[in-house]
Amino acid sequence: MRTSEETLAALRSRSHYSVDDLLLIMQVLRSENGCPWDKEQTHKSIRQDFLEECYEAVEAIDADSVPMMREELGDVLLQVVFHCQLEAEQQHFTFDDICDEVCRKLVVRHPHVFGDVTADTSDEVLKNWDSIKQETKHQTTASETLDSVCKALPALMYAQKLGKRAARAGMDWRSAEDAFDYVRRETDELAEAMRAGQQEQIEEELGDLLFSCVNTARHLHIDAETALRAAADKFRRRFAETERLVTADGKDMAALPIEELDRYWDIAKQQPKK
Repeated sequence: MRTSEETLAALRSRSHYSVDDLLLIMQVLRSENGCPWDKEQTHKSIRQDFLEECYEAVEAIDADSVPMMREELGDVLLQVVFHCQLEAEQQHFTFDDICDEVCRKLVVRHPHVFGDVTADTSDEVLKNWDSIKQETKHQTTASETLDSVCKALPALMYAQKLGKRAARAGMDWRSAEDAFDYVRRETDELAEAMRAGQQEQIEEELGDLLFSCVNTARHLHIDAETALRAAADKFRRRFAETERLVTADGKDMAALPIEELDRYWDIAKQQPKK
């Protein structure tokens, strides 16, 4: 299908665009006289783009930047529209279809708003949501709820969500202290595996240790992904400060022994957070 000059001219002259224009632009880009790159794309070829745009939107939220958020959320929407166009061309579903489905889901999962169910607190809302979700997805066992956790999530988020789902079925530690005891136990088992020098066992025990840390975080009401990212950012800042201190003394960081670098690191730790 070739796009008419009238349509192209109309799209060029808009003073303000709507979601309908976005859908039409994507159709044009994928049309016979559209963009060569856009016409070549598949779900898998733009999969990484979708992930990157989502992460950039999250970065905008973390930065509390309204202009950045506005731009990045638009980029996420573009990815949604792109994937919908690919399916519309195969006559599988359209953008309207996914809007219809998510609206129906919201109405069904908010019976305290659209029905006669009472939920006065966020905890009651979430309990109802999970119950309705399990029912509508025909999940009859606790294992099925764990199987439904998205496997493409980052590992820490995936682990924390698995632990949360297992806890609903009663499979959980009684307290953060009990969960932390498992961190100590897994640390000992990792040390034993390292002494044995068995790489496969070392990897397994390290995974168990990380999983125990995630569950301890959950009991402490801490998001493990956020906590690790904050620690990584702190390391980045302190590394930069350490390098600055070393350079200011006229020394080469790569040439210093670890003991001297540790001394500079300790000084960097005392610097006020920027």
